[in-house]
Amino acid sequence: MDYYAQLENEDKELKSVGLELMFLTPEKYSGEDGITAVELSKRVDLPLEIVKKKLNILKEKNVVIVKGINPKYWSFNDYNFQRLPEDDELFLLLCSFDDVDFDKYFSY
Repeated sequence: MDYYAQLENEDKELKSVGLELMFLTPEKYSGEDGITAVELSKRVDLPLEIVKKKLNILKEKNVVIVKGINPKYWSFNDYNFQRLPEDDELFLLLCSFDDVDFDKYFSY
């Protein structure tokens, strides 16, 4: 099954990885270029292999930036995300905030 078909059924793992990167501020990065997949895996409490697959989906959609080789550092590309069509499955998935606990991302 391709990932577009999975998005129709709301890919909660993709949403979790995408939102974590979207709300991750540079102050929380492990390196100046972003966060590693291992660290992201711990933050979203998902197995590393699943996180890597979801990162590759986000990379194919050009909404994440990857720098480095070993380790790779990932960061969210806000500019490209905002340029996605409003009917794009990934855009709709990451903009669906009905079940999102914002306290997880922000400390007041």
